[in-house]
Amino acid sequence: MKKIFNIFCAVCAMAVLASCESFLDKHTPQGALNEDQVKDPENAENMVMAAYAVFTSAEDINSSFSMWNFDVRSDDAYKGGNGTGDGDVFHNLEIQKGVLTTDWNINDMWERLYVCISRVNAAIVVLNSCDETVFEKKNERLAEMKFLRAYAHFLLKRLYKNIPFCVDENMENDDYYALSNTEYTNDQGWQLIIDDVKEAFDVLPVTQEQKGRPTKAAAAAFLAKLYLYKAYRQDDPKSNQVTSINRDDLQQVLTYTDPDLYEGYGLEADIHNNFRPEENYENGVESIWAIQYSRNDGSTYGNLNWGNGLIPPNINKVIDGGCDFYKPSQNLVNAYRVNSNGLPYLDTFNENDYDMTAEDADPRLFLTVGIPGLPYMFNPRYMMDKTGSWSRSNGLYGYYVTMKQNVDPGLVGSYLIKGSFWATSMNRIVFRYADVKLERAEALAQLGQTPEAIAIVNDIRTRAAGSTQMFRNYPLDYGISIRCDNYPPGSYSQEETVKIVKMERRLELGMESERFFDLVRWGEAADVLNKYYAEEIDNCNIYRDAHFTADKGEYLPIPFKQMSSSNGHYTQNIGNW
Repeated sequence: MKKIFNIFCAVCAMAVLASCESFLDKHTPQGALNEDQVKDPENAENMVMAAYAVFTSAEDINSSFSMWNFDVRSDDAYKGGNGTGDGDVFHNLEIQKGVLTTDWNINDMWERLYVCISRVNAAIVVLNSCDETVFEKKNERLAEMKFLRAYAHFLLKRLYKNIPFCVDENMENDDYYALSNTEYTNDQGWQLIIDDVKEAFDVLPVTQEQKGRPTKAAAAAFLAKLYLYKAYRQDDPKSNQVTSINRDDLQQVLTYTDPDLYEGYGLEADIHNNFRPEENYENGVESIWAIQYSRNDGSTYGNLNWGNGLIPPNINKVIDGGCDFYKPSQNLVNAYRVNSNGLPYLDTFNENDYDMTAEDADPRLFLTVGIPGLPYMFNPRYMMDKTGSWSRSNGLYGYYVTMKQNVDPGLVGSYLIKGSFWATSMNRIVFRYADVKLERAEALAQLGQTPEAIAIVNDIRTRAAGSTQMFRNYPLDYGISIRCDNYPPGSYSQEETVKIVKMERRLELGMESERFFDLVRWGEAADVLNKYYAEEIDNCNIYRDAHFTADKGEYLPIPFKQMSSSNGHYTQNIGNW
């Protein structure tokens, strides 16, 4: 099955100061282009395709653009693997100790994302040289490129906060050596990204013939997320704390989450449909924009998703070589337990085990976390237990397994394919409609419109309650008890409503690599994570040495290599790195 934007070979430099240069003379897919060739729509389309392709070809198992590698800093997940030395730099991030500016993973993600920006800017230069009377798709393709450039800057800003912005595609090489990473305040930086997406929003069509190209709804979803990040102001250069929540930005979130902008989109009948690799499930009603992966497209392995290659468990004689990273935490499992009213405990309690036959749980638990005693990926041929197949660390990181990134082992050879590591053709949804609804609920709650926020939360919970297609037999066969009730009518304070919405985000988006960034955005990372470390010691004793330092751990340091190459124009992030 072919999807658009297969890997397009091109040479990319591996640092912002090199990778963001205009490389028309040496880095185009066809070598050097003369003036006439630059204006050729076919070459412009090739450059656009190369820009799309880099968002799959530039990531890998250690630097996945899904950001799961960096979500191990959250209370949703343990690093996993076979021990603390397996991916030790991510272990250091997980416990927030021993992180160095020279660590390879700190620099690697920086370079990869600026390579993406470089490829996009090169495409924009070519597009701008085209005559729109000859190339009728020129403005639409420019909008797509602005969207992609904004996406790369967004990923960088969430990771590093203070970044150089490469939004002038016409800069000369020397200009890049004069870029500063603190030229703009935090708020201004978000606005630069917003400006790119607004340009895209104004031009992008409502529908696209080729899946993978962003639509007007995708730009709206992106703008909603950007304004929500921007609303939580962190503009004190000596602190990462939230100093205020901007109402104007929250109003913009409401503007761009207006349901009228999302005609044709909605919630899947079952949340699990968003995480199935079969073609008839991909690009479904809830998928607003997704990174497209493919198989059987003429290349050896297709345009597969290698970014999740470290995540599959190591099932003997089935998926041997699975690395068992990104394992759900006990804390996350506890979050899915419900009280006697069928509602979540808003203050997650600490217990070191879970008896699935003794208490009710939100159905999303079984779609998010693989639990010993149940079939893995709903296939009874692979029963999970407390053995090495389900924990390469012999229990150091527990025996739970993430479900959303994994594929039924019965699909080995078709949708689960072995190369150097395991890969799948399953798309990665970047913006899904449930997230848009929850962003709207959050803005409403922060603006004091509590009934409207609770109503949206109940929409999400109603869908969750019906998401049982994959395990309807579990209550009878395995003794589990599921329950997910709506919040009853009544008067909810603003503080309580905000807490409800935040909890619902965790339940709905668990193991989708949003949690750590949400905690930082809310200004809650230090309080939540230090409490988590203290309570998780009995479940995962690596946290005996863990401590989250406020005004440091929220963001990665600027890599040493980049600081050294910046001619003194970069300023290191706060925190005494």
